[in-house]
Amino acid sequence: MDVPFVIRHRLEELGLEQQDLARAARVTESYISQLLTRKKAPPASNRTDIYARIDKFLKLPTGEMAKLADLQRKEELKRELGDALAPLFHEVRELILRKCNPQRREHVRAIFEKQPFGELERLVTQTLLDVVKRAAKNELENDYWLRMVAQLSGRSYEEMRVVVLEFLDTDIFHVSAENCVSFLDPLIESWDIDLATFGLEIVLNHSVVPGQAKRFEFVERESEPPVGEEPGLQEFLQDPSLSGSATAEEVEFLKQLRFKHARPTPLYYYRELQNLRDPLHFRTP
Repeated sequence: MDVPFVIRHRLEELGLEQQDLARAARVTESYISQLLTRKKAPPASNRTDIYARIDKFLKLPTGEMAKLADLQRKEELKRELGDALAPLFHEVRELILRKCNPQRREHVRAIFEKQPFGELERLVTQTLLDVVKRAAKNELENDYWLRMVAQLSGRSYEEMRVVVLEFLDTDIFHVSAENCVSFLDPLIESWDIDLATFGLEIVLNHSVVPGQAKRFEFVERESEPPVGEEPGLQEFLQDPSLSGSATAEEVEFLKQLRFKHARPTPLYYYRELQNLRDPLHFRTP
């Protein structure tokens, strides 16, 4: 028993059509048809929002379709594990290299080409995919963003939702040229890597998605010893005449203050609190 079987069975029991399910799941009828004919594998439950909609529409227990889809995917993965890794599509590799820092591009290209889909290429591709997927998933329920992108790409709203859902369900072994055109190219401005530490810095296109540059590091570091709460801060918090009006946010700010040598007094924290509240100490955005 798999996802297509259960969906078909419930549609028949309830006297419903594929187009009714597509409308409820907010996808195209073609997408539902490909799922039911097994031309498309069911997406992973943590990368899509359609299973909750299908459960509700087909009157199934909450989470039923998600559990079934994950079981089906595990069985299919077991059958694929023996296959050798295939290199990325040429278009995908070229796009990733084009986005790389120009000063490091040829060096990275040489590493990529030495071993098709080797460790470095998988690391870079997976990290870029994770960042772009996170941005796309954040916008999945943003109707304005979906309709805007759909209009720009000449797609319907439902078609655009399908494109996003399919992208969220892809992985580094199946990323396609279409994924690059629709997401990696417009969302990624550039990326750079420190080949000594494998630290990755990814800059997003601010005109499409908000956010700062993302930095990922893969180097062993000594963990910092835990920092205890300053005695002066403890006394400040225990004295209602000094801290009685402090909000949770203000207290959290005071807790983040660090001192190397001198130990602050309760009065210091009281004055810091007043400084924090004084509008003259801050510029208006």
